[in-house]
Amino acid sequence: MRERAGYIPNIGEEDFELNILKFKDLEVEVPLLTDEQMNKVIETVKKGSAEVLKSLSVSEMVNIIDKVTEQMLDRRSPFRQKAEELLPHVTGFDEEIIRLGLTSYLKSFRKHELQRFLAEDLGNPLLLDDFQPRVKGGFSKAVGPELTTHVWSGNVPALPLWSFVCGLLVKGGNLGKVSSAEPLFAGWFARLLVEVEPMLANCFAVVWWKGGDEQREKLVFQQSDLVIGYGGNQALESLKSRIPITTRFLPFGHKVSFGIVSNAALDSQKAWKTAHQAAMDVVRYDQQGCYSPHLFYVQTGGKVSPGEFARYIAAELDNLGKRYPRRRLTMEESSSLGSWRQKEEMSLFSTRGKAVLGHSANEWAVVCEEQDADFTPSPLNRMIRVISFDKVEDLLPLIQPYRSYLQTVGMAASPKELFKWAELLGGIGVTRISALGRMTSPEAGWHHDGRFNLLDLISMVDIEGSAEEDSERFAPYVD
Repeated sequence: MRERAGYIPNIGEEDFELNILKFKDLEVEVPLLTDEQMNKVIETVKKGSAEVLKSLSVSEMVNIIDKVTEQMLDRRSPFRQKAEELLPHVTGFDEEIIRLGLTSYLKSFRKHELQRFLAEDLGNPLLLDDFQPRVKGGFSKAVGPELTTHVWSGNVPALPLWSFVCGLLVKGGNLGKVSSAEPLFAGWFARLLVEVEPMLANCFAVVWWKGGDEQREKLVFQQSDLVIGYGGNQALESLKSRIPITTRFLPFGHKVSFGIVSNAALDSQKAWKTAHQAAMDVVRYDQQGCYSPHLFYVQTGGKVSPGEFARYIAAELDNLGKRYPRRRLTMEESSSLGSWRQKEEMSLFSTRGKAVLGHSANEWAVVCEEQDADFTPSPLNRMIRVISFDKVEDLLPLIQPYRSYLQTVGMAASPKELFKWAELLGGIGVTRISALGRMTSPEAGWHHDGRFNLLDLISMVDIEGSAEEDSERFAPYVD
């Protein structure tokens, strides 16, 4: 089975060198452009940005993206069927996990969600179309980049869609570099965009080059206004060294997320549902996303103790594992999990109140520990810690050293606790609070790592009040 990845605008050439990425019984062809071809692609995309994208209203762009999203949500559409068929081969994730994950994710890119997205960042989305009056006098307009280069990672299917859509909303040209781990979805989305609106054919490109190709990256980055990078911190640091000082760089590196459960959620009726929600956050994409939980803090004093809650999660992981099998691990991943679990089991003899619950084949594991345990990231792939606590204030000193790595907290708490705990956790670096069960599904308009998705992409052009006032002297009606 073979599939072509990527999307190349019309540069007057049809022959491209192809690199083959192999995924078991699937071969993916990715175009490998020469420097000359890449320069033509960049020139074409910049021209499309100036002549086509800038001529569209933001409302027109929203409608185009909405139509594409509608087709990707429709399980009868060829693109959606292809995604459901091939992404499990590429990523190794269970077919049902892919289906549920795509549906949840794509819902964020429907018309009304995009409108909410624009309003959240810009207040007045018309800033992207024309100069708008400012309260203090004068006018302002938001201008998207001539070319944004996206360097995508492939740990979660369809991840490129987020920054790709942001780039389109601000009406800038986009060049996306897909990951070898998931090279397909961005190209499908680009082709469907052109199918829905043919005039966009030369406004973006989806390409591939081997990671760490310094010569290629320097060539591209020197012609980019903005580079958005996803990946490990070390890889992003290396990427940064090749980006000119005049080019803006938005890195999205490694993050750690966790859950927190109040004793208000731990009675005999609520605890099972709460445990199910927590387990779903672990199972979805096997904790590969930055927003996936590494551990759960569970408060003492409830009718269900933290130890019992850990057993509830273990039971849910076991049940969900039958319905959504974990992806097949590499030898390196399997060895890492085995070492981690062995270390945890050996520490049982020296750590009071510790328990390790797990599947005999290492399909999942839950480590239950008493309070004051270290804030230690999980090795992922359905390995999770449950740590008891009395007061949230007791957790802050343990978590704060990881401030620069914190992102999402999935919370099960009363309304009063929600706001009190969110304020405390926000003060030590947490940037997103969600319900348990929704950690892996950020809402439209969320502030990725505490930043603005659209405001970080645009430049503002101001007409000051003095210029407007002085221009009246030269109006034809003055004479």
